[in-house]
Amino acid sequence: MASSQLDKLFSDLLSAQQQSTNSLPPVHLWHPPLSGDIDIVIDREGRWIHEGGEIKRGELVKLFASILVREGDEYFLLTPVEKWRIKVDVAPLFVVAASREHREGQQAITLTTSTGDIVVVDKTHPLSVDKHSGQPLPLVIVRNNLPALISRNVYYQLIDWALEASDGNTDKLCIISMGERFLLGSAV
Repeated sequence: MASSQLDKLFSDLLSAQQQSTNSLPPVHLWHPPLSGDIDIVIDREGRWIHEGGEIKRGELVKLFASILVREGDEYFLLTPVEKWRIKVDVAPLFVVAASREHREGQQAITLTTSTGDIVVVDKTHPLSVDKHSGQPLPLVIVRNNLPALISRNVYYQLIDWALEASDGNTDKLCIISMGERFLLGSAV
């Protein structure tokens, strides 16, 4: 099925994703000079740590996540006049939920982050699995080149939905979303 037909078929999901993105500040228009480093770390589970203590106010974390940008391998909190470098252990966003929709023989996977980002897995928002210390590291690109680590529970849910495919030598687990195939790992 052509991409435009899939977009039409899943227009409600893509609209929810667009609304999620439209509610964010226009960080792409801001270009302040570097202000310095700030003692904020985003850990592997998406927790924001400031000076050793977790920031527990959800609305504050959402605000910070909304002004987060990535340049190369570095992450910054950006305002129109300030740019502060922060540290990120694995990925700045963390996927906590997944859902799937089947329509006319097609499937769309929607992922939701702990900060409320909604993303439909597709060519623009690809899912990949890297190896980190011998363990799978499932990631998805959410917005503005910002990756999200997929939680273990969601990763297992995706594996449960996966299809087996063979490349002749190895059986692979793949998931299809918006007409695209994404490799989750090797089948056992």
